[in-house]
Amino acid sequence: MAVRTKIIGTGMYVPDRVVTNDDLAKLMDTSDEWIQQRSGISTRRFVDGETPADLAFEASKRALASAELDADDMELILLATLSPEHDFPGTSFFLQRRLGLEDTPCVDLRAQCSGFLYALSTADAFIRSGQYRRVLVVGCEVHSTGLEFTDRGRAVSVLFGDGAGALVLEANEDEKDSSGILQTRLHAQGEHAEKLWTEAPGSALSPRLTQAIIDEGRIFPRMEGRFVFKHAVTRMPEVLLATLNAASLKLDDVDLFLFHQANLRINEYVAQQLGIPAEKCLNNIQKYGNCSAASLPMLLAEANETGLLEAGKIVTLTAFGSGFSWASAVVRW
Repeated sequence: MAVRTKIIGTGMYVPDRVVTNDDLAKLMDTSDEWIQQRSGISTRRFVDGETPADLAFEASKRALASAELDADDMELILLATLSPEHDFPGTSFFLQRRLGLEDTPCVDLRAQCSGFLYALSTADAFIRSGQYRRVLVVGCEVHSTGLEFTDRGRAVSVLFGDGAGALVLEANEDEKDSSGILQTRLHAQGEHAEKLWTEAPGSALSPRLTQAIIDEGRIFPRMEGRFVFKHAVTRMPEVLLATLNAASLKLDDVDLFLFHQANLRINEYVAQQLGIPAEKCLNNIQKYGNCSAASLPMLLAEANETGLLEAGKIVTLTAFGSGFSWASAVVRW
């Protein structure tokens, strides 16, 4: 039997600080009704002095406990983020240090809101190749320290939150156990990179940061919302169906659909397009906002903790984000 990658532990962590739509309405011209109507978001969590590695550490501890393993059982750490702790080294190095590891290899992946699925696919390839048997995959984001809480930035700033999610993956060689990652598919289209991006600071600029760049708001994320929405509701169904087809499965075979938590209206539109019943879709964007690379592992951890994931169930994970990037994975639990 070929080696299959099995998810044996899940964990998530969000900061304690709850920020409501009414809280944001005190900072910019917006309202609870406006935000909920356009995104489905009611609250989000913001850090209060915590760093991305702090969030990643807490999520990783929970995932390791779920797997009944210790940090030094991990042979590789893959961390997906678009909000690095520092310009360099990557956030994964600070996480590795927090976990008390000496020389365990670690690396950051930057594929934005699809980053977790890119990391999951990479870990799957490492495990199936035989290079590593156990891999810690983490998605973590701290958006709140990089948002523009003014009228100019409100269309983007109301969408994001801070959080982290983690999975422990292990090689499955048991011929009687069919659980594991069945298929993954990754895509990108750099043609639209500037449709959703943060321009500065960056090495393409010389100097990388000036007062003028700050004043012009080029240090904050910018998005062409309608353009992004149009592509998200096209690409997500495409890649989901292609991944299911590669796994010789149909939509009706899926027990739980997990979509990236960017906008509840996107997920509702996609589900309606595909005829997916609401009870098969799990969303938590209402509580946490868009946590980018952390959204899907957080969602998976919540599904696991609430008993939605039983042995043998088929789960799909699908994302779309900046880059543009989009991806999907099919897992038998």
